Amino acid sequence: MAANTQAGSRSDLSALRRAAIIAYRWLVLGFLLAGGIQIFLAGLGVFSFRDQDAAAGGSAFDAHQTLGFTMGGIAVVILIAALIARPGVLPTCLAGVLVLQTCLVQSLLASLADNTALYGGLHALDGLLALSIAGFLYASSARRGRA
Repeated sequence: MAANTQAGSRSDLSALRRAAIIAYRWLVLGFLLAGGIQIFLAGLGVFSFRDQDAAAGGSAFDAHQTLGFTMGGIAVVILIAALIARPGVLPTCLAGVLVLQTCLVQSLLASLADNTALYGGLHALDGLLALSIAGFLYASSARRGRA
C-alpha cells in the first residue's frame, strides 16, 4: 500500500514538473513578446514627444510603464515555474536575475533618469539585457526539450 502511494506521488510530482516546464517555456516566450512591445512603446513615446505631441508621448510612456510592471510579474511567475520545473542551476539563477532586473533595477533606473539622462540610457541597456536573458532561457529550454 505504501509503495502505491509513493509511486502515485512520484507520478503526480512528475506531472506537476512537466506542467511547470510547459508553463515556463510559454511564460518566457510571452516575456520576449512583451519585450518587443516595450521597445515599440518606448520609441512611440520618444518620437511623439519629439514631434511636440506630448499627449501621445505621455500615453505611450504610461503603457510602457504598465507593461513593464506586468513583465515584472511575469518574471516572478517564470522564477516560480523554474523552481518547480528545475531546468538547471544556471537557468534558475538567471530567472532570479530577471526578477531583480524587472522588479528593481528597471524602476530604479527609470526614476533616476528623471534627473540624469545617463540613467535613461542604462534603463534601455538593462531592458535589452533582460530580453537577452529571456532569449537565452527560451533557447536553452527549447534545446533541452529536444534532447
